[in-house]
Amino acid sequence: MRVFVVEDDERIVDEMRNRLAQWKFEVIVPMDFQDVMGTFRESEPAIVLLDIQLPAFDGFYWCREIRSISTVPIIFLSSRDHPLDMVMAMQLGGDDYIQKPYNMDVLIAKLQAIARRTYEYHELQSDTVHWNGTELDKNKGLLIKEGQSVELTKNELYILAVLLEQRDQIVSRDTLIRKLWDDERFVNDNTLTVNMGRLRQKVTDLGLEGAIVTKKGLGYMAVTLE
Repeated sequence: MRVFVVEDDERIVDEMRNRLAQWKFEVIVPMDFQDVMGTFRESEPAIVLLDIQLPAFDGFYWCREIRSISTVPIIFLSSRDHPLDMVMAMQLGGDDYIQKPYNMDVLIAKLQAIARRTYEYHELQSDTVHWNGTELDKNKGLLIKEGQSVELTKNELYILAVLLEQRDQIVSRDTLIRKLWDDERFVNDNTLTVNMGRLRQKVTDLGLEGAIVTKKGLGYMAVTLE
């Protein structure tokens, strides 16, 4: 499985290449930091690891560029620890944010988890789900209503699919975290909050305001609107 590592610290890249190779991940790096998209298109990676502070353009810029053509999972890696950086990373379409310095075993566990939930969609029972006049297309990652559609990230798609499996019932945060990341020890709880907020906004944009409800202290619920 190819991992596109957009990181200008050669020491970090070498460590990743050596460690990830032990787990059957192939590390690809940009040929030119001014043409990250060129290497991305050629390599067609399964996952992107993206630093924020980079030569020429920052990671936020490249995240926007990648998201304009692909829903590939993106994990930000950065020494920046300001909450606004984390929020921006998620709002731009990032699937996770790992702060440097990080534990390599944790990084590997996250890569394995995101690979499982992204590329093992056979675990989801149906390719499409109908809900409140919309159609959730799991293969394309689209939520469609009357010809209008919004594109969901891998996290958003999986969260909505889980909620719809138990529609009109409360799904706890712990349940969502376990289903998404398999092991809670590797999860930043804020990641779920940001993904849920982003998903709720996209649902609202399709005219389904109030279709995803927060039950304070309990969890979330995808409701059937009258």
